[in-house]
Amino acid sequence: MTTQTLTVGIVGLGAIGLHLARALDAGVPGLKLAAVAVRDRDRAVAGMKGFRDRPLILDIAKLPRECDIIVEAAPASVFEEAATAAIEAGCIFVPSSCGALLPRMHLIDRARETGARIIIPTGALLGLDAVRAAAEGDVSSVTIETRKPPAGLLGAPYLVEHDISLDGLTGAKLVFKGNAFDAAQGFPANVNVAAALALAGIGPERTMVEIWADPSVTRNTHTIRVEAAAARLTMTIENVPSEANPKTGKITALSILACLRGLTSTLKVGS
Repeated sequence: MTTQTLTVGIVGLGAIGLHLARALDAGVPGLKLAAVAVRDRDRAVAGMKGFRDRPLILDIAKLPRECDIIVEAAPASVFEEAATAAIEAGCIFVPSSCGALLPRMHLIDRARETGARIIIPTGALLGLDAVRAAAEGDVSSVTIETRKPPAGLLGAPYLVEHDISLDGLTGAKLVFKGNAFDAAQGFPANVNVAAALALAGIGPERTMVEIWADPSVTRNTHTIRVEAAAARLTMTIENVPSEANPKTGKITALSILACLRGLTSTLKVGS
């Protein structure tokens, strides 16, 4: 029996993408880093210095020519271009900015037509398997409370639009309360966790979100509560922020790597 090797392309070589690229270059059975798409070519070349097998640097539109899997690890503004390139070519699309998928659900219909697959990694969350299982039955409510150091929320469109200042905070401040659809648009770099939870469970309109700026925390903290016919779930995860980008946790890149391993591994744990 021969084992198929899947080629991987990464859009973006920031905190998530570069970590993932290094891991793939070091060697993951069944996977090969074939190409990357970046805004700053010189920075990418510097970041990949020392790679055993440096990938091609291509425009996003050309990635599907070289890649079976396209991972989006870029700012949310690039999401649609990366998603469209992957889906139109029938590739496997793995987004880190899954919040950007919520207002673009037509992409799922298009993927069905082209034979593409959209695989959303667990990311900075936990318990998505349990949420998905519960959603096969009746679920009455799903909520997620996110607490981040103020620096991790700076620049969020919702804060800018509503003139919410986080300067000099001495205590926790509730900066958003609403559903996952609105949260993903107002905080595109911060609440991909809420989008993943919504897609795994009862949808973005019914999944409720609270976002707190909390100077007392040093980790991005997410608490999920689910009331379902099959189970009552309460789960909390405290993620260490990335040094390169405090808006995302270190575990996000690791989660994408684990997701990719699951595509080729002989043994896959979890639904």
